[in-house]
Amino acid sequence: MNGSVAGGGGFCEEVISLTRRPSGLGFNIVGGTDQQYISNDSSIYVSRIKKDGAAYLDGRLQEGDKILAVNGRDLKDLRHKDAVELFRNAGYDVSLKIQRRLQPQNGPVGHRGDGESGGLPLAAILVPGLALAAAAVWILLRYRQRM
Repeated sequence: MNGSVAGGGGFCEEVISLTRRPSGLGFNIVGGTDQQYISNDSSIYVSRIKKDGAAYLDGRLQEGDKILAVNGRDLKDLRHKDAVELFRNAGYDVSLKIQRRLQPQNGPVGHRGDGESGGLPLAAILVPGLALAAAAVWILLRYRQRM
């Protein structure tokens, strides 16, 4: 397995190994001590995953992930351009330690986490169907009483 997950406090950490492609690692970053993406936070974040890039094809890195380390090197307190250089010089096989905010699971069981439902919730089908069946039975019983 290429990743490990550690959780706690609404965040999870994962180590993701990517193999550089001719076009690079396939994502853009924001942040740094000189270009804070989030106020009072100089961390480095994934701003965009490039379609058909290494990160996109791997499927685990997500936009908004905080990158904690590259090949074991901590990204804390780096300027943006220094972080970019670190990624550019990271080599062919690159290990990223990332942190992700856990999303509450409020959707149906079939929810895929990509903004699309895996199908209709069972209750959305059963409740109207049962109401219709109950109404039909009630009408049938009322009709029989009048005969």
